[in-house]
Amino acid sequence: MMSSSRVMVCAMVFALACLALPAMPPASANDGGILYVPSAATIASHCPSSCGIVNITYPFGIGPGCFRQGFQFELTCNHTTQPPKLFLGNSTTQVNHIDGSLVSIPAMFFNSSLEESGTNTHNISWNAPAKGITIPSYTTFLFLGCDFDVDLFDSVRNPIGSCMSRCHGKVLPNQGPCNGFGCCSIILQNDISGFQGTIVRAGNMAAQSHPLHPGIMAFMSIRDEYMENATDLFSSWTNASKIDDTALKVAIMDQPSCESAQMNNASYACATDSYCQNESYGGYSCYCYYYNNYYFTAKAYLSEGCMQDYNPKPKEHCQRSCGNMSIPFPFGLEEDCFGNKRFLLNCTAANETLFSTRYAQYHVTGLSVEDGTLMVSNVLNNASSGKEVIIAQANERGDAYMDDGPVEDEFDFSMEYDIVIRWAVTNSSCEQAMHRNRSKYACRSGYSDCKNVIHGKTFMGYRCKCSTGYTGNPYIQDGCTDIDECSLPNYCNGTCQNIPGSYMCTPCSHTQEFDFIKRRCVTSAKQRNLLLGIAIGTGCGLGSIFIGLGVILLANKWKKGIQKRLRRAYFKKNQGLLLEQLISDESAASKTKIFSLEELEEATNNFDATRVLGHGGHGTVYKGILSDQRVVAIKKSKIVEQTEIDQFINEVVILSQIIHRNVVKLFGCCLEDEVPLLVYEFISNGTLYELLHTDTTVKCLLSWDDRLRIAVEASGALAYLHSAATIPIFHRDVKSSNILLDDNFTTKVSDFGASRSLSLDETHVVTIVQGTFGYLDPEYYRTGQLSEKSDVYSFGVILVELLTRKKPIFINDLGAKQSLSHFFIEGLHQGSLIEIMDTQVVEEADQEEISEIALLAEACLRVKGGERPSMKEVEMRLQSLRTMRLRKRHHLSKKDGDIEPLLCGKSKNSLKHIDLINAAHIPPQETSRCHSLEQEFVSSFMRR
Repeated sequence: MMSSSRVMVCAMVFALACLALPAMPPASANDGGILYVPSAATIASHCPSSCGIVNITYPFGIGPGCFRQGFQFELTCNHTTQPPKLFLGNSTTQVNHIDGSLVSIPAMFFNSSLEESGTNTHNISWNAPAKGITIPSYTTFLFLGCDFDVDLFDSVRNPIGSCMSRCHGKVLPNQGPCNGFGCCSIILQNDISGFQGTIVRAGNMAAQSHPLHPGIMAFMSIRDEYMENATDLFSSWTNASKIDDTALKVAIMDQPSCESAQMNNASYACATDSYCQNESYGGYSCYCYYYNNYYFTAKAYLSEGCMQDYNPKPKEHCQRSCGNMSIPFPFGLEEDCFGNKRFLLNCTAANETLFSTRYAQYHVTGLSVEDGTLMVSNVLNNASSGKEVIIAQANERGDAYMDDGPVEDEFDFSMEYDIVIRWAVTNSSCEQAMHRNRSKYACRSGYSDCKNVIHGKTFMGYRCKCSTGYTGNPYIQDGCTDIDECSLPNYCNGTCQNIPGSYMCTPCSHTQEFDFIKRRCVTSAKQRNLLLGIAIGTGCGLGSIFIGLGVILLANKWKKGIQKRLRRAYFKKNQGLLLEQLISDESAASKTKIFSLEELEEATNNFDATRVLGHGGHGTVYKGILSDQRVVAIKKSKIVEQTEIDQFINEVVILSQIIHRNVVKLFGCCLEDEVPLLVYEFISNGTLYELLHTDTTVKCLLSWDDRLRIAVEASGALAYLHSAATIPIFHRDVKSSNILLDDNFTTKVSDFGASRSLSLDETHVVTIVQGTFGYLDPEYYRTGQLSEKSDVYSFGVILVELLTRKKPIFINDLGAKQSLSHFFIEGLHQGSLIEIMDTQVVEEADQEEISEIALLAEACLRVKGGERPSMKEVEMRLQSLRTMRLRKRHHLSKKDGDIEPLLCGKSKNSLKHIDLINAAHIPPQETSRCHSLEQEFVSSFMRR
């Protein structure tokens, strides 16, 4: 029996031996480390390649000149054990595996209990022994024991996670893979350089009779089969074979970031075709990028780079057929007969050719080295792997990837399908392959060309193709041979002469004609009936005249009919019937009109180029004048794919539902053209982006009061979309170039082509990520889950633009591109807020107002969406701030009767300064309304 006073609470099993790693001084210039990109041959010539069963790869190494400068990359090998063991530096941290800049270390166990310590709380902590060593994200912390609660924080007390374990009653929900019965777990979402936490005995726990050992904690990777039974894992916790090694990420610390490292090529650690990644705690790492996947590998640090291996010279006497199918190089059936292992095929006893991936085998039905395609069908073991189910689902979308390469599929009516796999010989480009290592260049024939292979937007590598006029196999010596065009029909109807790569064709003379059977020019028949020819010619001429006149009349009528049917077909294709149904319930006063194409062609002078107002993300905008003299903006979509048509219908439906003074008004649309068109009110004074960023060398036309008013109006429009519209609407592309200003400089939110609406019971929706870099919500970009907080993040960037007058992606003082949101947060945390503000804002705004807006922007830009305020809260906070400013100015105007009025005079022809506060004083009812807004805002934050 185990009473509640003897509840065993978990302490620690460290998957990091770094607890035993003593603090070491930073690497010096003469520590024996390398400060350049070495070659594989240089490292192999004098550096140990292994220690026991562990292979050693650069940037790690043993001995001077074998590792990247920095003690964290130096290794030592203990030969006194069998087999020898590898250690990190001079520490006791054993290394089991090395992969690029990642090292795997074994788990270490440390046991404790609250009973032994005599307290209800046990504190745990660990900090990295030096900069550059971090615990990577998605590492699992595992806690085993009975009746305790765990709270885990990073080294600066930011919450990492929490969990609880119980040994009686029902299984607790949401407790990770352990289910909270006898254990619980926490998974890292970000890299950390250290952690601290508390393990607290659960209060009021009844006596238990569950025989468990003292608790343990680890951060590690636990194999799935051992997570199904927590009691079994707990009872055998000393069996380390059930706990996978844990990875440590080791960064290069001689420079703080990729940008600064790349400015000094002599000491830059990454290979030419590798990619650099900034690490969260300083420094950087290098990796290779193959087919949309990141790989931490030693190749990224060596001068040979990330190019894949390729053998351009197969051995002699290779089997080149399987049954009736020819197997040309670079494909092969035997070792050393193929270009690389991805081109290995298998010939069965039944003379069937098979192509294998890591997850399944396929029948090969066709193979073409000229087109770079491999046709396969009939998956042999698609039921044995969940991977194949994923592939089949992706194939239906037409964008699947299989075995590191894209596939395209075709389905027949029986639902059996063939897959066309497009391949490249290696992942490098033609330029890299031809100039970097000519001995491994795949295009061996003298009459061959190199072609970069791109699938969609994904670069795959390169393949070879015979030059024009040649055919054959470009991957072997003399594989491309000349095509004899003279022996082919439809090439030359005259005297033909074949030349290498082409042909010469001389037409038959007027006394000869071409004989299609003999394939040459022959003498024409000498006997002609001249009279018959004249009669036939005259009759044909007159007949042609009458037929021509009839054809013209019929053609005009037919053309009008065709045009009418074509426009009707476009109307149906562009979902016109659906749109008519969707807008049929609108009132007559606000009903969206469906315009004819003739009306819009007349309004835009047949879409004249001089009428173009601009080019948006989803089309071109023209200025038009309707027959009732209304000036309108007409947006013409630039793509007619189905997805763009769906976005067009989406924008029409959304705008037809929105009635708000700060949202652009939709007048109607036209569906009779191949390209759908939208007709909405003309906004005359451009965009907020243009006013802020067109010429930053002069004083901005927008005063601080104008900027505050624009922020209030824009936030009100977005809050209306989120909570006050008929159904919640997420804009998904909030940016300053989508905030327009009309004749009175009233704010108008526009461009709803990417917006999404939700049902009332939904809080978010998973979508393909869309938006504009600089404004894109990092949580939405990472998870694909669109919520109202994604618009809040984008609006936070606009607030920072209004404060700093900098673009969302701008060039910093070092000449590198920088994110405005990151720049602002860093400045705010470093206490240099005033230094990064626009000088006009500093001159016109109070310090208190600047601080309020800055804190609101910081809240909107929080990484986690759940920590951001709602759009309604943002609107209320801005409205409260504007009300207080108006009240303050009203008080000053009463105190000093000669004070300058708030409304700055201006005309449409002169815009020296824009100040659009709508009144010079606040009426009593406005004062009470502002007070209620403040109360509502404070109450909303008290409820959070």
